[in-house]
Amino acid sequence: MPRLRSKDTLIAQAILALVAILLLVAAAGSAWAHHGWSEYDANKRATLTGTVRELHFGNPHVTLLLETPDKVWNVMLASPARLKSRGVTEGMLATGKEITVEGLPHKTKQDEFRAERMTLGGMTVELR
Repeated sequence: MPRLRSKDTLIAQAILALVAILLLVAAAGSAWAHHGWSEYDANKRATLTGTVRELHFGNPHVTLLLETPDKVWNVMLASPARLKSRGVTEGMLATGKEITVEGLPHKTKQDEFRAERMTLGGMTVELR
């Protein structure tokens, strides 16, 4: 004779299924939020030198506001893990530090820049 499941067991299974679905949706949202590099113009490579005005040292990418003589740029760097593995600490990018970045401007956002290489304190770091 088949064994019937209790109401408690069915409720517990439904809750587990709901949690699994929510986790999948959350993971998909994170993947959707992460942009591709095709948004940057590979035909307009540039070099910017300026002063760090603000820093976000967190995932998915470290970002900073770089004040240049022309304007303030929102610069996308590599992930914190990649920067750390290449010897770059959060303190090296502190407000007031001067850095140079080489990379690509965003195709539509006039103040956004994707850095592929960075020079700070006499050290040049590949970010890709």
